[in-house]
Amino acid sequence: MRGGSAHPGIFSSMNQQTFDCAAILFDLDGVLVDSTRSVERFWRAWAQENGLDPEHAVSVAHGRRTVETLRILIPELDAEQEAMTLEKREAHQTEGVTVMPGAAELLVSIPRECWCVVTSGTRYLATRRLAIAKLPCPNVLVTADDVRQGKPSPEPYLKAAELLGLKARQCVVIEDAPAGIRAACSAGMKAIGLTTTYGAPELSEADAIISKLAELTPRVSGRQIEIHLAIDPLS
Repeated sequence: MRGGSAHPGIFSSMNQQTFDCAAILFDLDGVLVDSTRSVERFWRAWAQENGLDPEHAVSVAHGRRTVETLRILIPELDAEQEAMTLEKREAHQTEGVTVMPGAAELLVSIPRECWCVVTSGTRYLATRRLAIAKLPCPNVLVTADDVRQGKPSPEPYLKAAELLGLKARQCVVIEDAPAGIRAACSAGMKAIGLTTTYGAPELSEADAIISKLAELTPRVSGRQIEIHLAIDPLS
């Protein structure tokens, strides 16, 4: 893991790690919404249609905007046109899309002005998935439509901080993909990895790693949040 207690705003004890921040920035898929099976099924089918290795396509797609995934997989393709078609297709594939355990309870415990969603999907896809999961649409929602470069570029997270009226160092990011962790770190934010899509070794650039949202407890005082993480004493 990156930095640990040496990173500003992170404090560790024997059984707990604490992050101080003014806002929590959530990735959507794999963090608030359990869509991993749906996403992987979609990209495997697309890869087979185009004569590509399905597993490679899935590994590239996780945490990236569709347009950037397409540019990596088929550079000669008209990526922007194909991305629009694919995003609409994906948005209507709802089988297996559910709320992530603990997500609804966590969001209710944080004031709306103190959290946002930063996703590699389009606004249309993101709002559909939030609705399917019965989660509130945040005051600030940064999507693929709002940036020139997606994760692992820091642009999406820096855009979110700007819209929240905060500095990057005041934000903590919750992410499930290496591309997202890298984006958060490059933005100068603290990052907590969630092992719902990738294992801990793939998320090693994060400042802390948890296996479920229930291991995270926010304590709010005005616009300040203390995020308490349970630490396995055997780890």
